[in-house]
Amino acid sequence: MSQDPVFVRKAFSSIAGRYVLTNHVLSLGVDILWRRRVASMVKGFGAGRILDIACGSGDLAAEIIKKIPQAEVIAADFCAPMLEQARRRGLPMLLVADGMQLPFEESSFDALTVGYGLRNMASWDGALRELSRVLKPGGYLLVLDFSLPQGILRAPYRFYLHRILPMLGGWLTGNREAYDYLSDSIERFPSGEEMCSLMKANGFAEAESIPLWGGISSIYVGRKEG
Repeated sequence: MSQDPVFVRKAFSSIAGRYVLTNHVLSLGVDILWRRRVASMVKGFGAGRILDIACGSGDLAAEIIKKIPQAEVIAADFCAPMLEQARRRGLPMLLVADGMQLPFEESSFDALTVGYGLRNMASWDGALRELSRVLKPGGYLLVLDFSLPQGILRAPYRFYLHRILPMLGGWLTGNREAYDYLSDSIERFPSGEEMCSLMKANGFAEAESIPLWGGISSIYVGRKEG
């Protein structure tokens, strides 16, 4: 599956200034707790050098720095206006870089994180292979992203996703098109075991899916062989 990087960059550039507020409103603030959980997991892996890819306004990278102040945390995104928001928050190591072609040597990092960004990359397979390339053997990739819940939550969540979320997001940012894209991209993005299989096919020896709030979001943990 391919996404249009030109559209994605333009969409995120247009909503950069209101991105954090809109995320918190649309998730009722629960996205903060989800990022904290990912940061705690990274700390548990004992990672010393960490790359947060598609960092956006720096929310996840900031949580990781709070949890592991002694670690070297680099935050990268291909959208410069989003990185400017991260810079205003005081994140120390920021880099304009595309997750599809990272400017790092092989086996450069102990852990990688992607918070709500893998879904927007031009190729999910290609991005995972590139992430595996810069990860050390035995290192971990943690992907936090939206997913579709199963069971009784599925129908009301899809109604919210396609009817309510684009309206609220458009009202808060002035760009409804960006949130129509968000809704559609969540529908297309693989989740659960499908995502685990995708990770295993692209450089990760192990993969685990951890659903959050009934599967509205999920954390995917992949370990590179070694």
